[in-house]
Amino acid sequence: MGELPKTAASLRAHVEAILRDREIAEAAMEARLLLENFAGLSRLSLIAYADAEVGEEKLAALELALKRRLAGEPVHRIIGHRQFYGLDLALSKETLEPRPDTEILVDRVLAYLEKLVESQKPCTVLDIGTGTGAICLAILSQFPVASGVGVDISQDALATAARNSRLLGLEKRFTALHSDCFEMVEGRFDAIVSNPPYIPSADIEGLQPEVRDFDPLQALDGGIDGLVFYRKIAEQSAHYLKPGGIVAVEIGFDQRDSVTAIFTEHGWECLEAAQDLSGHERVLIFMQS
Repeated sequence: MGELPKTAASLRAHVEAILRDREIAEAAMEARLLLENFAGLSRLSLIAYADAEVGEEKLAALELALKRRLAGEPVHRIIGHRQFYGLDLALSKETLEPRPDTEILVDRVLAYLEKLVESQKPCTVLDIGTGTGAICLAILSQFPVASGVGVDISQDALATAARNSRLLGLEKRFTALHSDCFEMVEGRFDAIVSNPPYIPSADIEGLQPEVRDFDPLQALDGGIDGLVFYRKIAEQSAHYLKPGGIVAVEIGFDQRDSVTAIFTEHGWECLEAAQDLSGHERVLIFMQS
């Protein structure tokens, strides 16, 4: 990697070149994030103070972060937070890193809840496997009359979700609940949402190292066929939905037919299948038929 240059502009170019040499797809963006978070160099300061020297302490922090990235750790894990639906969300060891495709799930749920919100009726959301709280908090951020419960089996994840709700000023409308799926859930909701673990156990080893080695296993592993959590949600959701309520789930790119069959078996009708940014069917929405 060599010694890092000390001036801001040279440092940016050097870090970006190192990432490009490692064939990191978004080298420019990742270089910007590393410089901003560890060297204190925003886009504006890189322009206004291009020839300014960066202090030794900041250079050391940046060098350590860069070494972690070159060892395969994802950049957002290194900086400890990630943007999702316009929200800045803290990450932790046992939370899945929220990704842009999941924003489609938020979009579709907002569309279904819109009529309730327009009539100023309070609406409630249950997020199964909440992780960072990303899905539920994104919905609450858009609808001031909405409240939500995020459940997770991981205490670390729940602490992170609760922290995110406080940082976003949503803590009065968000409850983090320790529960294995519906085990400790009470009440009924207008929407049940989930991005559950859906990778078949045997496929975990073949995932990209950045996912396999750094995302929590329990947030990835969906059992032998990847469908364990869809069965639980399909079997139990009707007991926790208000009349006319919906269930919205994210799925693997090839799981539409198998997930739909599971829900149909338990009396659900598929209302919508929404595609992700790559054209794969990624979100399914169900209502009791």
